[in-house]
Amino acid sequence: CGLLSAIRKNIVSVSGSQNYVEQQNRYWSAQQQETLPACRVAPKNAVDVAISLLVTKYLDCPFAVKSGGHAAFAGASNIQGGLAFDLSNLRQVEVSRDRAVTKVGAGNRWVDVYSKLDPLGLSVIGGRVADIGVGGLTLGGGISFFSGRHGWALDSVRNYQVVLANGQIHNVNRKSNPDLYFALRGGGNNFAIVTRFDLETFPQGLMWGGLTLHPPTTNASIYNAFENLANDATANLDTGLLVTYIYFNGSYFFANNYEYALPTPFPPAFEEFTAIPNITSTQRITTLSNLTIELNDSSPNGLREHYTTATFRVSAAFQLQILDIFAQEIDTIRDAAGIMPALVMQPITLPMIRLFRKNGGNALGIDETDGPLNLINVAIMWSDEADDERIISAAARVISRANEMAR
Repeated sequence: CGLLSAIRKNIVSVSGSQNYVEQQNRYWSAQQQETLPACRVAPKNAVDVAISLLVTKYLDCPFAVKSGGHAAFAGASNIQGGLAFDLSNLRQVEVSRDRAVTKVGAGNRWVDVYSKLDPLGLSVIGGRVADIGVGGLTLGGGISFFSGRHGWALDSVRNYQVVLANGQIHNVNRKSNPDLYFALRGGGNNFAIVTRFDLETFPQGLMWGGLTLHPPTTNASIYNAFENLANDATANLDTGLLVTYIYFNGSYFFANNYEYALPTPFPPAFEEFTAIPNITSTQRITTLSNLTIELNDSSPNGLREHYTTATFRVSAAFQLQILDIFAQEIDTIRDAAGIMPALVMQPITLPMIRLFRKNGGNALGIDETDGPLNLINVAIMWSDEADDERIISAAARVISRANEMAR
C-alpha cells in the first residue's frame, strides 16, 4: 500500500479514510463490508490496474478484485489485510458507430449500462438486478430477461480487455487468444483482471413486466405453469421468468417476476401464470432499467447474505417436493432476527442452451441433452452474525436433500 501510494497516490485509499469507508459500504452483504483490506485501490484505467498488479506480485501481496461487489460471502471480492482492487472508476459505456457493440467498463453496475442504452432503443445481455456489477455476472454466466432469444451474458462478449498476471494488457477474443477467450466465458475471475467487456448490442425498446405476488396455495398451479413454459420455450423466446417462494414476517407467499421483451400487456406466453389468483401485481409497460430497479428494491445492501444453488431437470412434481423441504428447513431457523429466506427457481431452456454454442462455445459444460433445466437458488437474508452457522447449514440441507431425492 505504501509503495502504491507513492507512485499512484490518487487511486489508493487507506483504512479510516473517507474513500475507504465509502467503498467498503458499497458492498452488498454485511460479510463483505466487514472484511477489511489494508488498502483499497480504485484504478482509473487499465494501466493503473497493470501497475498495481505488478506491485502486488513483486511484494507477494494477496489481493481481491471488485466489480459491483454483489457476491455474498466474505472474500468473494474483498480481502482481509490484503489489497482490494475496486474497479468502480472504470465506467465507460460506449456504443459503436454501427450500434452492434457496446464497450462497457468493468466497474459499471447494470443499471448504469441500461440507463444509457434505453434512450437509444438498444440493450445488451446483462443482469436483472440494478446494482449487480458487470464483471462478476458476465464472467460467471449471466441470465438475462432476453436470454431466450440472445443467450447468456458470457456468450455475448465479443472481446475482453484484460490485464494478465505479468502486467500486460491484451484484447482477448476468438481470434487473438481462443483458449483464454473460452476460459473467460464461464471460468470466473481466475485467469485475468478484465477491465472492459465489448458486448453484442441489439435493438430493444419498451417491454412488459413486473412483480406479481401469489398466495402459497397456488404452488401447484405455478409450478405446472413453470414446467409448461420451460418445455415450450422455443415458441416463447421473449419471456423472462423468476419464480420465488418467500418467507417473511410469519407468512409464505410467491413473489414472481414475469417479463416479456415486447410492449405487449399480458402476452399469451404468460397466460397460464396470469390466470393464477394473485395478491397484487406491478405488471406494466416500462423500460429495462425500471424493471431492474424494482428487483433491486427487494435486495437492500448491508444485511447478512447467503445463497447456494443446484440445477435439476424441469419437473413440477419435483419442484413441489423441494418446496416442502425448503419449508421444513426454514422452520428450524425462522426465529432468527431479520430473516427473509427465498427459494428461487428459473428455467435454463433449450433455446438458451443452444446459444451456448455461440462464438465457439463456453466453459459451462451444459449441452442440449441436459435440458431444459431448473436452476434453484436458496437465498437467505438475516441481521445477526450469531445466526450465521445455523442459517448456512439449513440452506445446505435444502440442497443436499434435494440432490439426494433426485438421485
